[in-house]
Amino acid sequence: MINTQIIDERLNKINLWLKQIFSSTDFQIEPASSDASFRRYFRVSIDNETLILMDAPPKQEDTGPFIKIASFLYQQGINVPKIVAKDVESGFLLISDFGNKSYLDQLNDQSADNLYHTAIDSLIDIQLCPSQDIKLPYYDRSLLTREMELFPQWFLGKHIDISTPDFLESTFDKLIDSALEQPQVIVHRDYHSRNLMHTTNNTPGIIDFQDAVIGPVSYDLVSLLRDCYIVWPDDKIANWIYYYFTKAQQKGLLSDISIDKFTRWFDLMGLQRHLKVLGIFARLNYRDNKPNYMNDLPLTLHYVKKISAKYPEFTELNHFLNQPQIMAIS
Repeated sequence: MINTQIIDERLNKINLWLKQIFSSTDFQIEPASSDASFRRYFRVSIDNETLILMDAPPKQEDTGPFIKIASFLYQQGINVPKIVAKDVESGFLLISDFGNKSYLDQLNDQSADNLYHTAIDSLIDIQLCPSQDIKLPYYDRSLLTREMELFPQWFLGKHIDISTPDFLESTFDKLIDSALEQPQVIVHRDYHSRNLMHTTNNTPGIIDFQDAVIGPVSYDLVSLLRDCYIVWPDDKIANWIYYYFTKAQQKGLLSDISIDKFTRWFDLMGLQRHLKVLGIFARLNYRDNKPNYMNDLPLTLHYVKKISAKYPEFTELNHFLNQPQIMAIS
C-alpha cells in the first residue's frame, strides 16, 4: 500500500487505480524519480516484480506522445518500456521497469567504450526506423529558432542580466542552416547518460523519448557524447564519433559524407543544443523552482565556448562569452 510519507491527492487516485489493475491491495509503491517536467515516477512492487508508474498530471502533461512513440519504437524492436496499463484521462501509465542504474552511474574509464558503443548501436537502430510510419513534428527552422531563443531570454536576460547582442541572429541562422542540410531521421531529443538505463539484457533501456521529432542525424549523437552531465577527453569523443560514422555509413545513413563534414555537423549541432540548454537550465531555476540544474551550467557553457573558438564564423560569440559576468560561471 501507499507509504504515508508520500501521500497526496494524486497518490490516492493512483492507489485506487492500481487496486483495479491488480485486483489486489498487495502492492508497494515508492518514489523512483522525477524529471525536468511535471511528471513523477514511482516504483510499484507486486508478486516479486517491479513496474514503473508514470504520474503525468493532465493539466500540465500530455501522455499521448509518450504512448504513441513508445508503442512505435517497441514494435520496431527498440528497448523502450512496454506499456502495461494506462489511464490517459487521469495521466497514469504503468510501464516496465528498467531498474535504477543509469548510464551516468555506470560510466567510468573502464566501462565507457562498451557502454557508448551499445548506446550508439541503439541510436542507429532508432535512426533506421521508418519515420514515414509515425507522425512526428519536424525539427524545422521555427522550432530550432524557438529553442535557441531560450538562451537570450533566460540565460542572458534573466540569469546574467545583459542585453542580447546584435550578431546572435546571424549565429542562429548559421547553426540552423547546418542542421537542416543534414539527413533527417527520428531524433530522441534527449539521448544522454541519464536517459539510458543499464539493463541486464539488451542494454541500454531507453527512456524520456516523448519529445521525439524528425530532425538532424547528428543531434542525438552530440547529446550523448557532449553530455551536459559528464565530460570526456577529445580523443575519446573523436573515437566514438568515428565508431558511429563507420556504422552509420555501413547502414546507409551517411552516404557520400566525409568524416570532416560530419564532425562539423556534430560540432554545430552541439552548439545549437547547448545554447538552448543554457536557457533551459536557467528557466528551470527561475520559473520552475528546480535549482539543481544550475550546477550543470559550467560544463554546458564550456562546450559552447570550446566549439565557438574552434570555428572562425563564431568568433563574435566566443568573444561575447568571455566577458566577466559570463566567465564567472565557469
